Amino acid sequence: MDYKYITQLLERYWQCQTTLEEEQILRAFFSQKDVPASLLPYKDLFCYEAASAAEDVLGEEFDERILSIIEEPAPVKAHSITLAQRFMPLFKAAAIVAIILTLGNAAQVPFRQQQEPINMAEDVNNVQKGTSVAMRDSIVGDSAKAKTMADEAVQLIK
Repeated sequence: MDYKYITQLLERYWQCQTTLEEEQILRAFFSQKDVPASLLPYKDLFCYEAASAAEDVLGEEFDERILSIIEEPAPVKAHSITLAQRFMPLFKAAAIVAIILTLGNAAQVPFRQQQEPINMAEDVNNVQKGTSVAMRDSIVGDSAKAKTMADEAVQLIK
């Protein structure tokens, strides 16, 4: 028997020039029981795909399990967020700002107090300059004198 066409197809197959139909012809030829001895080493190459496809088939129950897992809708869990949780980033930012301002003010205290500590017994009338609110008071006069002057003005008017 002449297998010239099959050998030509094999040569084209090794050069990667065969079409899908020609490769199907080679598979069909090598799947026969009677293959010539000269072409017998190539039989395993072309029959491997058909043999492995029959061995590696998963069962129908596997397909059913996978489809049942895929088709089930996933439950959606709703989380309620409280007002405190929503404002938590704002609270954290405010705390950071408060810490920075506190540390900044604490760092400035040594620079503001360049003078020596005051001895109250000796310096009762001595005015100390600093960050006190009382330093910015607009009243310069004595309140006792102001009351006596107001009484004198009232007596003059009568």
